[in-house]
Amino acid sequence: MKLCFPVKTDKGLESNIFGHFGSAPFFVVFNTEDTSLFTIDNQDLGHIHGQCNPMKALDGQVVDAVIVGGIGAGAIRGLNNKGITVYRAGDGNIKANIELFRDKKLSEMTMAHTCGGHGDACGHSHGETPEKTGGPWTVIKS
Repeated sequence: MKLCFPVKTDKGLESNIFGHFGSAPFFVVFNTEDTSLFTIDNQDLGHIHGQCNPMKALDGQVVDAVIVGGIGAGAIRGLNNKGITVYRAGDGNIKANIELFRDKKLSEMTMAHTCGGHGDACGHSHGETPEKTGGPWTVIKS
């Protein structure tokens, strides 16, 4: 199973999960079957509010689930329409959230859990400067 995590700073499994799916500079994808890891640059970073295209953002990569701090209605609808389940991230970095996922301790998000906008007070950041550090993972760019 491929788990996708939006991140600001690409530090592999040590990356902290970014607060909002559509505004994340990168996505780290972890394969639970072979423990491989790769990074995708967000290909839809400059989208207009409410117009996030999650499949464009993921550069067409196939994932099974997305684990996020926050997400807009259009993005969750688009992901769900492609059969991708969205979960609310727990505390900690990607590594901690993989364990929470394996232990079935993450809640599935629905439309009722979505963010209202890029300027709302939904408790997380919607736009920050990306940072990338070196690591043993592959960066996928178009």
